[in-house]
Amino acid sequence: MIIHGHAVEGKVRDNQTRCEHYHGPRDIIAIKFKCCQTYYPCYKCHQEKAGHPVSVWKNGEFEEKAVLCGGCGCELTIHEYLHSQSMCPNCKASFNPNCEYHYPMYFESN
Repeated sequence: MIIHGHAVEGKVRDNQTRCEHYHGPRDIIAIKFKCCQTYYPCYKCHQEKAGHPVSVWKNGEFEEKAVLCGGCGCELTIHEYLHSQSMCPNCKASFNPNCEYHYPMYFESN
């Protein structure tokens, strides 16, 4: 599905990046997976469609734009997203703060 000009793969439900797995009101981000440079709404969508294991973004790569706000289409760097306090710095849409429990699946931790 094309969302704000970006292809988002997986079981996408709407034009704000919600998917079959996570579709609450604040589930409006997609992650660009390092391994395939492809946006998916969540790790489960990646597991089901990509056909390869996940590679996490390394600490030195946190200036890469790898998070898509489903509210406005702004691409955030990993650093911007991790320090966003669960809110898009561009449109002020709220992100699900519980996504932080999945960070180790996407981003290297210190």
